Amino acid sequence: MCFNLNDEAKKRTYLMANFSIRELEQLSGIKAHTIRIWEKRHRLIVPKRTATNIRYYSDDDLKKIINVSLLNNHGVKISKIVTLSEQEINQQVFKLSEEKANVEVYIDQLVLAMIDLEEEQFDKVLSRLTLKLGFENAILDVVYPFLEKIGILWLTENISPAQEHFITHLIRQKIIVAIDALQVPSKLSKNAILFLPENEQHEIGLLFYHYLARNSGIRTYYLGQNVPYRDLKSICEIHKPSLIITSITSSPQPRQIQGFLDQLCGDFPTSTIFASGAALRKFTLQKPSNLVVFENAKGLKIALNSVK
Repeated sequence: MCFNLNDEAKKRTYLMANFSIRELEQLSGIKAHTIRIWEKRHRLIVPKRTATNIRYYSDDDLKKIINVSLLNNHGVKISKIVTLSEQEINQQVFKLSEEKANVEVYIDQLVLAMIDLEEEQFDKVLSRLTLKLGFENAILDVVYPFLEKIGILWLTENISPAQEHFITHLIRQKIIVAIDALQVPSKLSKNAILFLPENEQHEIGLLFYHYLARNSGIRTYYLGQNVPYRDLKSICEIHKPSLIITSITSSPQPRQIQGFLDQLCGDFPTSTIFASGAALRKFTLQKPSNLVVFENAKGLKIALNSVK
């Protein structure tokens, strides 16, 4: 489907999503039972119904519930909120984001920016975050939890590929700019190669691992996504890395993952292999002596500090 991005009506129709009440609960933090009470008692939102009488909610409903939950969680009574216009609710949420450092406020604002494809709003939120928390903590404490919420939307097919690409592209740009601003460690420093195996495409996490490694004084060689194993071997023969950092997020069979990590550790016995990803958490690995499995970016940061 093609449309002129200046045609707001067509764009909103294309991007409109339908949510179940459970998805609203996951994304807003408001219990489904509470949402139903707000519907009946205050007519806060009015769900639509399918031909089989199953209720569903629009992205406008999601935005309203997120904003209401933010105000309610910060002491504004629901009886007060329902008297406010949509503009007044938005103004109060903006004021709250200016005054409070609560990361939930920022996470929800990033969700709203993604739903409406608002690059300017995204930039404002992330800029405020970076000023308050620093770039590293902004990514660790806000962007990562935000991406987990994106995962819920993606798995339930309630964001379009356009929305997912829009927001991950912006995050990718910010991380690359931050990496470029770091000083390149000397050739005498420990060195690391970062890569994603073949068929692994989602590199936001690996990019941030790149930032963490370089920021900790490690000389990095970033190969990116979908790297053929033979190419990895040829690069490692040249640079002889102290560390190899990778992530496996797709879901091959446990035997395939075990075999891949065994081969990696066996082919590069003098390198410490750092591996992460959702696929690794689904079964118990037999870990070679030079394999370190880390849970997330915070775990990698701790592990990198131990090998300096």
